Amino acid sequence: MLYDLSNEYQKQDFINKVKALLEGNKLPVVELKKINPQRTSSQNRYLHVLLGYFASQTGYSLEEVKQDFFKKECNPELFYRERLNAKGDKVRYLRSSADLDTAEMTLAIQRFRNWSSAKANIYLPDAHESSFLIYCEQEYQRFQEYG
Repeated sequence: MLYDLSNEYQKQDFINKVKALLEGNKLPVVELKKINPQRTSSQNRYLHVLLGYFASQTGYSLEEVKQDFFKKECNPELFYRERLNAKGDKVRYLRSSADLDTAEMTLAIQRFRNWSSAKANIYLPDAHESSFLIYCEQEYQRFQEYG
C-alpha cells in the first residue's frame, strides 16, 4: 500500500499500521522505499526544446544529441544500467529518460546546460527564459526544414 506522508490522515494511518506490525508475535519483513514523482510533461517539453536547439546549432540530429551528449556525455550515471542477457552475460544499456523522476530530470537538464555552455560554447536557456525558449524552438524548426 502507498501512503502520502504529507497528508496527515494517511500519515497517521501509516503510523498505526507500523505500530500494529511491531506489536505482533512474529515480526514481518517489510520494504520501505521513497517514491519520487515521474518527470513532468513541462520538463519533457523543456528538455526537447534544449535538445532541438543544441542540434540546430551543431548540425547533429536530435537523437544523436539526446543519446551521445545528454545521456552518455553529461549523465552516464543516470542513464547507464546493466542487466543479464539470456545467456547470463552482463550487458550495458541506456535507460529511457521517461524513467527519470523529477529530481533526476532536473539534475540531468542542469548538467546538460552546464556542459553545453562550458564545452560546446552554446548557452541553453533556463526554463523561465520564455522568449529565448520560443526562439530556440523556432531555430530547431528552421533546422528541420532546411537541415
